[in-house]
Amino acid sequence: MDHINSAVETLVSSSNTLFILLGAIMVFAMHAGFAFLEVGTVRHKNQVNALVKIMTDFAISALVYFFVGYQIAYGINFFDSAAVLSENNGYALVKFFFLMTFAAAIPAIISGGVAERAKFYPMLVSAAVIVGLVYPFFEGLIWNSNYGYQAWLEAQFGAPFHDFAGSVVVHGVGGWVALAAIMLLGTRNGRFRNGRLVAFAPSNIPFLALGAWILCIGWFGFNVMSAQTLDGVSGLVAVNSLMAMVGGVLTAMLIGKNDPGFIHNGPLAGLVAICAGSDLMHPIGALMTGGIAGALFTVLFTWIQQNLRNVDDVLGVWPLHGICGAWGGIAAGIFGQSYAGGLGGVTFMAQLVGTLSGLAIALIGGFAVYGITKALSGLRLSEEQEFDGADLSIHQISSIGKE
Repeated sequence: MDHINSAVETLVSSSNTLFILLGAIMVFAMHAGFAFLEVGTVRHKNQVNALVKIMTDFAISALVYFFVGYQIAYGINFFDSAAVLSENNGYALVKFFFLMTFAAAIPAIISGGVAERAKFYPMLVSAAVIVGLVYPFFEGLIWNSNYGYQAWLEAQFGAPFHDFAGSVVVHGVGGWVALAAIMLLGTRNGRFRNGRLVAFAPSNIPFLALGAWILCIGWFGFNVMSAQTLDGVSGLVAVNSLMAMVGGVLTAMLIGKNDPGFIHNGPLAGLVAICAGSDLMHPIGALMTGGIAGALFTVLFTWIQQNLRNVDDVLGVWPLHGICGAWGGIAAGIFGQSYAGGLGGVTFMAQLVGTLSGLAIALIGGFAVYGITKALSGLRLSEEQEFDGADLSIHQISSIGKE
């Protein structure tokens, strides 16, 4: 009997390790989606830079999260004991890998907002500080109940802050940190002429669409595998992710008047918003959450581009991740409750306060980190470098080769 029990425990342990490893790989693949979404949106002279930023940001994020960020969030130091290297088939290590891919999404989000005019190394160092300090501080508050914050929310509002897969913890934080960087960088040269907006059209719609498809597919690893163990897997999370994605597509299509940029960002808006409450909502609530997110992104991106001259957000990462992420946190407190067909266990006020806390930490942290970097080394390419493009100015090569 002991032999059978041991075999069953080994099977469960190895299955959980494989499960979360597959999730880590799917979220890792999403970074290719971030890359191609940016490549397809920026002008040709900045395409190489987009690809290089996503790759190098990921590498730096892995290092700083391994040595600093993961310990801040979860109190785990991989040098404390050799046992962590092998126990439970290395589950603890693979869990780190999975959560690291979430952390690395922060600089990938920021990259799209600051594209076409940012220096390389100052932005890389700044992203490392965000991933090593700012992001894991809020991550630990919510996902590890650090400093008693979740207990306080529960005592005050009847429930802790619920963010199953990171509408606020990942996307909201990334979007609001990006807003700080965008405002400190300023507007791209040539964006306004004689007081009127000059729209820079996407350089490659097929690449933009490819990036959106990769992200949509990987998102099911992002959401479903946030359960982290096989016994926690929920088909509800999968279907809610699907319905929110569909809702985002349809409202972006209608409000965006068939614009391909909006149609391919609409599903991403819906998926951002459903992360928080995907394990609680009824699929109809998820459809409504995603539909509202798609509308929010389309309307806000258009308004920001035309009216906020100091917010030159190239890919619209603030409305997509920052605003739709905040909406997702709040939506979990609306559609996750039993009166709306959800499973309950959440309150509106806990979701509202938790969401606002995340946005405040992100905005303060973003202005602090990028403000210090700007004072020390500057954030922005020179006017000549920006005119030549980041590809030639930083990497000495063009995406289309020599002509």
